[in-house]
Amino acid sequence: MNEVIIKDNSFLRQFETRVNGHLAKIEYSSQERKVFLTKLVIPEEISQNGFKEDFIKGVLHHIQGQNLRVVPTSPQIAGFLRKNRQYKEMLPVGIRI
Repeated sequence: MNEVIIKDNSFLRQFETRVNGHLAKIEYSSQERKVFLTKLVIPEEISQNGFKEDFIKGVLHHIQGQNLRVVPTSPQIAGFLRKNRQYKEMLPVGIRI
């Protein structure tokens, strides 16, 4: 995994990182001990070479470090979790993808 520096912009409710002057972000909302990942936005200029996977992994590790659960409402993030079953324990009880 390439190192992606994740910033939690709580004012805009998004995890973000800058790559070559472009902003990639995952919008979220939080409720109780859950983080709902609602929208993934990655500019075309930085979308190649597996950046999307590294960015999502970085956000999940950030959330995991806070002992929170993840609810992926974005189809792209849900698809990532389907392919990467090692993050299954981050889902709340009763949520399946």
